[in-house]
Amino acid sequence: MRNEQEMMDLILSIAKADERVRAVLMNGSRANHNAPKDNYQDYDVAYMVTDIDSFTKDHNWIDVFGSRLMLQMPETMRYPDNPDGHFGYLMLFEDSNRIDLSLVPSNAENLKQYDCLTIVLLDKDGIVPDYPPSTDKEFWLKEPDELFYYSCCNNFWWCLNNAAKGIARDELSYVMNMLNDVVRSELHDMIGWYIGTRHGFDLSVGKNGKYFKRYLTPELYAKYTATYSGSDYNDIWAALYAMCDLFHTLALSVAEHFGFAYRQHEEDGMREYLRMVKEHEC
Repeated sequence: MRNEQEMMDLILSIAKADERVRAVLMNGSRANHNAPKDNYQDYDVAYMVTDIDSFTKDHNWIDVFGSRLMLQMPETMRYPDNPDGHFGYLMLFEDSNRIDLSLVPSNAENLKQYDCLTIVLLDKDGIVPDYPPSTDKEFWLKEPDELFYYSCCNNFWWCLNNAAKGIARDELSYVMNMLNDVVRSELHDMIGWYIGTRHGFDLSVGKNGKYFKRYLTPELYAKYTATYSGSDYNDIWAALYAMCDLFHTLALSVAEHFGFAYRQHEEDGMREYLRMVKEHEC
């Protein structure tokens, strides 16, 4: 496997040798000093170029980066979203490295669009603005106000009735979607707020809570892992109740920290409904 230095040398040497590439930017996890370092981090790179069409008329030019296992070009797929005229090559190589390369028209407006997680690797013309030091501040936890907190609690408990009905109707895909997309989203918000009350809100828990394990106690993290299930309905019921118990614990703690009111009667009502559906099914 090519190491980080070899990959960076390759990315920059290609850019330096091509007059159409005027600057190179890097963002993503490799620009974030708070992200854990490992061999699976992508190289999220932008080539600021003068003539995108000259690159995209023949895609074989990317072979210079190495032998690939798979390629994705989002702008050639369904419903492309390309507001700034960029073009992306997402490349997974045989040595397991991955480069997500964006070709971006080299103009001042596009350069302004890059966020605080940006490192300038090359600037041939001095056109790149002075970005602030790379930071993940944009992704830090945000303290909830009381309405947002209540909305999270209400929607968590309310949507469990849909999951229960789905179990009763043997609608597995609906149940899984409701629990793992809708209900879990509210649980993740609550976990984030709880972490913020314990560790401060000037941190990121990562996309989809991938850094939860860093900040939760082993006991709480074990309770969180219990919220995932297989496809057996008894297993799903156990995971559902694990979600309920964990949410209850964290929501009370967050409410106490901020001085919010926790509406226990809403939880009680939904737990009663869950009991009725489950007993009827059994």
